[in-house]
Amino acid sequence: MTRYIFITGGVVSSLGKGLASAALGALLQARGYKVRLRKLDPYLNVDPGTMSPYQHGEVFVTEDGAETDLDLGHYERFTGVNATRGDNVTTGQIYKTILEKERRGDYLGATVQVIPHVTDEIKRFVLSDPGEGVDFVLVEIGGTVGDIEGLPFFEAIRQLGQQLPRGHVCFVHLTLLPYIKTAGEMKTKPTQHSVKELRSIGIQPDILLCRCETEIPAGERRKIALFCNVRESAVIEAQDSSSIYTVPLDYHRQGLDTEVLEVFGITDAPAPDLSRWETIGHTLTHPDGEVNIAIVGKYTGLTDAYKSLVEALVHGGVANNVRVRFDWVEGEAFEGGEEAMIAERLTGVHGVLVPGAFGQRGSEGMIRAVRFAREHEIPYFGICFGMQMAMIEAARNLAGLKDASSTEFGPTSEPVVGLMTEWVRGNARETRGEGDDLGGTMRLGAYDAVLTPGSKVFDIYGGQAISERHRHRYEVNIGYREAIEGTGLTFSGLSPDGVLPEICERADHPWFVGVQFHPELKSRPFEPHPLFASFIGAAKERSRLV
Repeated sequence: MTRYIFITGGVVSSLGKGLASAALGALLQARGYKVRLRKLDPYLNVDPGTMSPYQHGEVFVTEDGAETDLDLGHYERFTGVNATRGDNVTTGQIYKTILEKERRGDYLGATVQVIPHVTDEIKRFVLSDPGEGVDFVLVEIGGTVGDIEGLPFFEAIRQLGQQLPRGHVCFVHLTLLPYIKTAGEMKTKPTQHSVKELRSIGIQPDILLCRCETEIPAGERRKIALFCNVRESAVIEAQDSSSIYTVPLDYHRQGLDTEVLEVFGITDAPAPDLSRWETIGHTLTHPDGEVNIAIVGKYTGLTDAYKSLVEALVHGGVANNVRVRFDWVEGEAFEGGEEAMIAERLTGVHGVLVPGAFGQRGSEGMIRAVRFAREHEIPYFGICFGMQMAMIEAARNLAGLKDASSTEFGPTSEPVVGLMTEWVRGNARETRGEGDDLGGTMRLGAYDAVLTPGSKVFDIYGGQAISERHRHRYEVNIGYREAIEGTGLTFSGLSPDGVLPEICERADHPWFVGVQFHPELKSRPFEPHPLFASFIGAAKERSRLV
């Protein structure tokens, strides 16, 4: 029977519950168990799709087209298990489901209440089929204990702790142990209060995962165990790691996976095979050089907005045994600036990347970055919005279409980029409902593409048919293909029906590729995405030349 591990957090947010959940899942996998990870988000939004990246960070898109929390990206990267729309739920989704049932009369006239209706719906989600042969389901609860919006979720998992068979539930609580430098002491009181709050709603943690800057002294460990009602061995030290990919190794050394298995009465589990984590840890700490990548984007003030992108670039560095350094450039910085300023910022970099974005802000600066990379033969990688900006740059500066633009920015006589429904019918996947202002034209999730034999991307992928995840509303207009290809920017990947451009590249450039999809969403530390491996390889080559 499947066992359940609930990961909660206290004191402050951003302690790393998602990473801790992913690392624990990886450790259980390394012992031969099959795992699945899920996330409960207490906010009222139905999903993070319409939330500002500055509010929520990256929106992670699953194969089946769900817009989810960025922690699902950690889950996929650490375990290699593809998440689905059934692995992330929000308060908004829960209440939407309940209200739809109430309107249909499913509750037979009963008064609809938080208990039992909301908690039952949460439990139904948690217990939904995780897949064949899954040994452990790890469930992370967003926010911190004591948050008013999180109370129904804590109540639901409390109930599950009583309703599931004995020995089938484990509660892991992540807390902060601050070190007060002026006092020269590590303070346990925040952790004590967090556990007190958790116990007040009926949940006794089995394990405390304590985020700290220094080693936990023996006296403080005993104190925490005594006042929080856990074993001393269950007070797990979680210091900052040199890399997120060494976290599984660090947690194993502290005994986290052993302690979790003991909660379930499992004492004969095989030792974990952590060889691949050791290998990647060594690669990251012993690189053969480094490359500097300029990311010219729209949300550079919060790097979590590009979480999967950053990790995919790191994976590309692992594939080439180099350290990747990031130069974050706000697209607006290049708007109206002198060419000398752009040259000063980009001349020394080994690669330029323009990532996905929505809206006009910063777009002109991104177009100028594309032009600089093209003219100075700096490896260029355009992702989603970055591909569209490359198309507009070529149309304006090489094809003579001075008014080339995107209808996303307003009316234009040369719509090189626009809503697919403006010239294509029947290719949009309905994702939010026809009546929604933001729905009906969004392409979300996995779509197939066909590559041109002999092209750079054909060689990179090693084949003609690919499938990649999308998240966008606007497309490159196939009607401009002849004009744009006349500039040397070829359409080397198309949708299977030949209508939607998926990839562009330049044969007259060391490395210049734009893609309409988001390849970063499928990159893994042990399986770097081929486009990122190739891009960083080109950047590594340039680093030897400049």
